[in-house]
Amino acid sequence: MITGLDHAVVLVRDIEAGVAGYQTLLGRAPAWRANSNGAASAIFALDNTSLELMAPAGEGEAADRVRAALDKQGEGLVSLAFVVDHIAKAHHRLTRLGLAPEDISEGTSTDLTSGQTMTWKRTRASAEFTHGIRLFFLQRNEKLARSKETASAAVSLLDHLVIATPDPDRTAALYGARLGLDMKLDRTIPAIGTRFLFFRTGGLVFEIIHRLKDGRGDGPDKIYGVSWRVADVEATRKRLQEAGLEVSEVREGRKPGTRVFTVRTGTFGVPTIVIQQGERGTDEA
Repeated sequence: MITGLDHAVVLVRDIEAGVAGYQTLLGRAPAWRANSNGAASAIFALDNTSLELMAPAGEGEAADRVRAALDKQGEGLVSLAFVVDHIAKAHHRLTRLGLAPEDISEGTSTDLTSGQTMTWKRTRASAEFTHGIRLFFLQRNEKLARSKETASAAVSLLDHLVIATPDPDRTAALYGARLGLDMKLDRTIPAIGTRFLFFRTGGLVFEIIHRLKDGRGDGPDKIYGVSWRVADVEATRKRLQEAGLEVSEVREGRKPGTRVFTVRTGTFGVPTIVIQQGERGTDEA
């Protein structure tokens, strides 16, 4: 059913500030910009997924929803949209799995620069059954072109996306048994008091984390943060530091052979690390 992650959505208060910030961070220009129903959006397309920024930009139903979400939770990650190969079959399966999907709807977007149009069909599972995370399922009719590099040492793809949960077994059942993502690892590291579960789809890893000290709970899951992959972590750190962002020193990652640093500013509420993989890449979570 699911073949990858189409995009993750980040809400920002000002679309121009968001575009400037993420163009600096990613070293790439947005591949698509649109304005509909009072909401402005910009999409950065990478090798394995996209990041969509969304902000209020006038009056309309979409603007009202975005403002309400910003008032409730502030800037940051708000939803995920999975790629499916057949929307009707996906809707049928989501229904049978008890995820109460909305009726399939059609969408369209026109790029403000080129005038080109994209169309798609989508559905959304009930957040009640996805533990509070808004999950969309999308069948696109057109493929978005990769974002052009605007700086050296640019980000190439999304290495992994982190979801924090109060109940790891509940969340594992959702993403593994129900949605069919490929589970690669279930590991607890007592030294840092955390259980990690890794799932793979479409060339990226979903990392589920549970802090052991918090115990089990029935609260909502949260899209916590992201890790962007680069070819040369030192060069990317230098570029971001020269652009005025606050970044940590480069350190060894938890996975042998990886090197990472944290981006502390300019991410609009999204906890962010940048990673350089070792020779084994991400074949093993």
